[in-house]
Amino acid sequence: MKNKKQHKIMQSLLNSQFLPVIGLATIMAIGPCSFAQRTSNTDSISQKPSQWNQKEHEVAMGNKIHELPEGSPIAAFSAGGTKENILEDFIREQKVAGLLILQDGKIRLERYALEHNDTNLWSSLSVAKSVTSTLVGVAIKDGYIKSVDDYVTDYLPELKGSAFDRVKIRHLLTMTSGVKWNENYTDPDSDIAGFDRDTTVDGMKAIVSYMRRLPAEAEPGKKFNYSTGETHLLGALISSATQQSLSHYLSSKIWMPYGMEQTATWRLDRTGQEMAGCCLQMRLRDFGRFGQFVLEDGYINGKSIVPDDWFKTATQIQVPLWPGGGYGYGWWIFNSYSFEALGIYGQKIYIDPSRKLVIAINSAWPEADSNKRHFAAANFIKSITDEIDKE
Repeated sequence: MKNKKQHKIMQSLLNSQFLPVIGLATIMAIGPCSFAQRTSNTDSISQKPSQWNQKEHEVAMGNKIHELPEGSPIAAFSAGGTKENILEDFIREQKVAGLLILQDGKIRLERYALEHNDTNLWSSLSVAKSVTSTLVGVAIKDGYIKSVDDYVTDYLPELKGSAFDRVKIRHLLTMTSGVKWNENYTDPDSDIAGFDRDTTVDGMKAIVSYMRRLPAEAEPGKKFNYSTGETHLLGALISSATQQSLSHYLSSKIWMPYGMEQTATWRLDRTGQEMAGCCLQMRLRDFGRFGQFVLEDGYINGKSIVPDDWFKTATQIQVPLWPGGGYGYGWWIFNSYSFEALGIYGQKIYIDPSRKLVIAINSAWPEADSNKRHFAAANFIKSITDEIDKE
């Protein structure tokens, strides 16, 4: 009975239009549901949200693959190494389904568990926010968007006359629009629930139709409020500016030319717009490749596809949230030397430019967010960097 109840809860969550990550600063309690549920008819674990919503676009791969050659193993985490048990405990206790460590673009450790494997797709959840924010930079470089200081209504005129009149693209990137948004799963009156129940009858994209009715609660740029709705809106803005689907733009600008290994999928809302704040499914190595692309400052074939210093700015603290940390353009910053893309249930791309290090983690936490699990991941990464620094 308990497993059936958990499965029902998880179906409901994955069918909802928003799946946030709150970060270390706060915790969202949504009950004891598991992100990867074992079915009664098979021993395999399925983790694709598209089980419950089959509407998705493909992010097509190209004809070439960006190779990730084998590097030397990290000795301490190898069989018989001094930290072998630390690795095994982390994978088991933190419900890790996939762990990939790249340094200098080479695989130094790759592990799978929970019957995940190197060809399965895994949902990014809010890691997608960092991908969407990157596409803003690409669109600026391409000339579709002039600047992050352009007004949102320049690209989504349907929002004119709403609380978004004075909101700039910068504010969507940093979640500081000042537009009221409640992202609480336990509140039946939240905007998550409201958007999911909403009926779009005005011919607009669903997210535009819903967001234009929300009131302002602060001046733009003055208050951080975690809002997956704002990143979804950012996706609609990119599509409007480029006159392309978000999936096609991602495919043509990054997935194909950089050489991702497998076609990804991106879930759609009820009006066919990609859910830009979540639900981009890809294989573990392509999580790693995206991190490597960012580490390489957006260069493909010798040319950067984003403006100069885009990632330097995007991964700096734009909104201080706690001492030494905060939020950038869709990226979380916890210290002075690294930054992260995060998704609930334990999804992560950790990037440390000083060590040329990328760590991609797919997890199936039984809870959406947990400070204890975040600290466990941080401690494990610290044990990795400690060993690398000894070499």
